[in-house]
Amino acid sequence: MRFVLPAAMALVLAAPAIAQTAPAGTPGAPVASRVVAGTYAVDPAHTQVTWSLNHMGFSMLEGQFGASEGTLTLDPARPQAAKVDVTFKIDNLSVTAAPFANHLKSKDFFDAATYPTARFVSTGVKVIGTKAVITGNLTIKDQTKPVTLNATFFGAGTNPMSKKLNIGFRATAKIKRSDFGVGAYVPVVGDDVDLVINAAFTAQ
Repeated sequence: MRFVLPAAMALVLAAPAIAQTAPAGTPGAPVASRVVAGTYAVDPAHTQVTWSLNHMGFSMLEGQFGASEGTLTLDPARPQAAKVDVTFKIDNLSVTAAPFANHLKSKDFFDAATYPTARFVSTGVKVIGTKAVITGNLTIKDQTKPVTLNATFFGAGTNPMSKKLNIGFRATAKIKRSDFGVGAYVPVVGDDVDLVINAAFTAQ
C-alpha cells in the first residue's frame, strides 16, 4: 500500500524547524537549515510502510512492506517542486505468521508472483505551515489510484557511519484496498486501510 515523502520534505524546506525534540546524542534533528538541494536515494533498510485494518471486528491487523528502490529530489528554495518515486517490495511483505504471509501473496490478494512490487510517484507538494500534503499515484497490482499523504519532516543530519547527509520523513494516508484489486473478504474484513510511512533518504 502506498507511501510518503515529498510532503515532509517540502515541509523541511519551508519551515525553519519542526516542533520536535531529537534525543540527545542523535545525529539527526528536524532542522531545515541542514537540508541541501539535490537528489537523494531511498534507504531500503530504514524505509517502510506499515498498514493496519479491522479484522472481522475482532482485532486490528497489521503488516509491513519495505522499500526496494527510489529517489527524492528537492530544493529548499522551491519546496513545491519536490519529487519522490519509491518502489516497495510486495513479495517480501512482513506479517506475524508465514502461512498468513503466503496467503496475502497469493492470487486471493496481492498475486505477488505476477506483481512483486508497488510504486508511489508524487504529483504535487503543498506546504501548510510546518506540515505538507503530498499528492501522488499509487500502483498496486495493475491498479493506479491517486493517494494523499500527510507528512512531517522528521530529521536531517550526517550519518556517522556513511558520512553522508540523511533526511527522514513520516507520513500517514488512508486507502481502500478494494480500489487496488486486493478486496477479498470485504466487508467481513475491513476495506479501509491506514498507512504509516517512515522514509529515509541518503545524499547521492
